[in-house]
Amino acid sequence: MADQLGFLTLLPPVIAILLAIGTRQVFISLLAGIFLGYVILMGGNPWLGFLETLQGLVDVFADAGNTRTIMFCALVGGLIVFMQRSGGVAGFIVRVERRLARYENRRDGSGRVVVQLLAWLTGALVFVESSISVLTVGTLYRPIFDKLGISREKLAYIADSSSAPSSILIPFNGWGAFIMTLLAAEGFANPFGTMIRALGYNFYAMLALFMVPVVILLRKDFGPMRRAETRTAAGQLLSPGATPVVDTELTDIAAKEGVVPRARNMIVPIVVMVIFMPFMLAYTGWSAAREILGADAGAGEMLFQSIGSGSGSTAVLTAVTLSLLVSIVFYKAQGIFGLRESVDLVLKGIAGLMPLALLMLLAFAIGTLCKKLETGIYVADVAQGFISPGLVPFLVFLATCFIAFSTGTSWGTFAIMIPIAVPMARDMDANVLMAIAAVLGGGVFGDHCSPISDTTILSSMASATDHVDHVKTQLPYAGIAGGIAALVYLVLGVV
Repeated sequence: MADQLGFLTLLPPVIAILLAIGTRQVFISLLAGIFLGYVILMGGNPWLGFLETLQGLVDVFADAGNTRTIMFCALVGGLIVFMQRSGGVAGFIVRVERRLARYENRRDGSGRVVVQLLAWLTGALVFVESSISVLTVGTLYRPIFDKLGISREKLAYIADSSSAPSSILIPFNGWGAFIMTLLAAEGFANPFGTMIRALGYNFYAMLALFMVPVVILLRKDFGPMRRAETRTAAGQLLSPGATPVVDTELTDIAAKEGVVPRARNMIVPIVVMVIFMPFMLAYTGWSAAREILGADAGAGEMLFQSIGSGSGSTAVLTAVTLSLLVSIVFYKAQGIFGLRESVDLVLKGIAGLMPLALLMLLAFAIGTLCKKLETGIYVADVAQGFISPGLVPFLVFLATCFIAFSTGTSWGTFAIMIPIAVPMARDMDANVLMAIAAVLGGGVFGDHCSPISDTTILSSMASATDHVDHVKTQLPYAGIAGGIAALVYLVLGVV
């Protein structure tokens, strides 16, 4: 397919990305890219392309993982409404403000710095799953950022840049399991050890993660982020014409009248969700781990392997559902909500996140389309023709960045590039570990920058900012980290 279509395989994702950035109409841009792709697949017939576009959207739900993820995105809305209406958000703000009281009278803006560093640290510590990480950071810190006059774009950048990098650098999660599976398929006898040794060369993930506190401490924003910070400091939370991924009515719900604000009403649901995530990963992956390791494996080894072998979509959906059920009981016990009111609030939250669910649907659809077009394979084949041994890590990184940017998926890019990069590095006597790291770092970088990435979309949602604004403000920061990483691969490869 890729050989037959050539550069046409690139058009649908590239057109969708350019339209999204140029018009700010993400939904229309994604639909246009999907339609164009199916027209190409149907030999230029627009009617058949239209029919295949509709079928492609329907087929998204044929994948149980996609369906679970979309359901998860919708149910999170109920959790957000619960935490606000119960006074949990207001109580959390009061608690943080007390801790920051000693910084308030300082003219150096220490309170703003401390809150941003706390948001970054929270995102890095919740490394068990990137989606849970961005949702936790966005939900916990958005009201405080608004109060302190820090832009939502900055919050989205912090959430996005502390989630995937920490998940891949601390791979005791689904990320690690997926990467080990790919490495095992390439014949590595110890895929875990290989992955750990390759982490030392994952320059982009390290730079992206540690660039955040540097930016915060230096207090020197630039480009679109500086304009966003100036606008927010002037009291304007959103840019002119901005459309937050989340309905603003969902993010501005006041606590129920007569309810005493208590931080625990926000912390308990979040903790339940975060705790059940690894538990469900282990639960869903236990049988697979037993088959892989055998009955004689140690408890620690079994636990790690089971977490790695578990279903991420099942884990996040189960975690948020259990968090909702615990919240209903928890608030009922306090006399805050009755059962009927709780159900109404959950439905209101789901309605508020329907735009996000639709956006995820379109993102999954264009990802499937790119697989049919073999976009990633085409880019990899083109890049392979220009590679010499010393340039393997550098060019592998660039090719992986472009594939991830065009397809909006880091995991899908890993699956395409590791089977190409590893044999290539072996045959050309290049550094295999560095080539693996270049794939992993390039996948995360391209995913960070892509408007059609699910993690980028979730970061915009959790921070209640315009999605295109998040992409534009994050891109220069990610670009610096990516540029430095590419330069390091180039220098090390040549030297």
